[in-house]
Amino acid sequence: MAAVAQNVVNSDDQFTKNCNSPTQNSETDTNKSSSDSKSEFQKNINELADILSKLNPLAEEFIPSSFRLKNDQSVQNNFSKISGNDNFPNNRRRRNNFNQGRRRMNGRSFRAQREESIRRTVYVSDIDQHVTEERLAALFSSCGQVVDCRICGDPHSVLRFAFVEFADEHGARAALSLGGTMLGFYPVRVLPSKTAILPVNPTFLPRSEDEREMCARTVYCTNIDKKVSQLDVKNYFESACGEVSRLRLLGDNVHSTRIAFVEFTIAESAIMALNCSGMVLGTQPIRVSPSKTPVRPRLARPGPN
Repeated sequence: MAAVAQNVVNSDDQFTKNCNSPTQNSETDTNKSSSDSKSEFQKNINELADILSKLNPLAEEFIPSSFRLKNDQSVQNNFSKISGNDNFPNNRRRRNNFNQGRRRMNGRSFRAQREESIRRTVYVSDIDQHVTEERLAALFSSCGQVVDCRICGDPHSVLRFAFVEFADEHGARAALSLGGTMLGFYPVRVLPSKTAILPVNPTFLPRSEDEREMCARTVYCTNIDKKVSQLDVKNYFESACGEVSRLRLLGDNVHSTRIAFVEFTIAESAIMALNCSGMVLGTQPIRVSPSKTPVRPRLARPGPN
């Protein structure tokens, strides 16, 4: 009986093992499959990480253009501060500051020269209409060397005035004592000038005795109506003064009137032309004064090759 019972127990154990065996096998297969999946996923992650590690995160295709521009500028500025390279804005700014400083120096130098020129200049008013610049300069030459003399205003008016510049301040101070001197029909007034004489481009001044003689035959005419042609100007002066040998009419799109240099064949015609100041030519009263520059012939332009 005991043997039979032992056999039953053994049979039950064997049955239990047989029953449990498929479940254990199933769990084993599941664990193996899960492990394979994890291994494949990890492999894919590793491959992706390897691929990404070869990419440049600062490449243009990964950065928005607006951010890239700001970043490039900041990097460039930082690098320029470190390297001191002249190709970067930091040094351009430094050079610009140097240029601005140089311009300030030039501006101060110009102002100093202008102020020095003003101290050497006197203002003369109440000038007789018959007084010429040469005669006025001769009066003041007794005070010192006269560098420049300019008479301004309407030649027909006693309200004409002039600026006389001397070689040094001593001459200008001495010229103040000439106030009240009769010159022509009126006593002149002499005061310290508040402005300097605007210099004439030296390349335009006469270079020879012949050109100085040309200046004596030339007048400078301003306030010419733009509708007036060069032929109209020539005919006007020839009918009133004498034969015109050369005429240069100039103008631009900025000014509302034009100017002209009129050269006559004889000096007497140029003197007569000064009396035309205030006369109407076209729709404007013209102003005529002696010319300080000759009318040089135009240079022929080279033709096409």
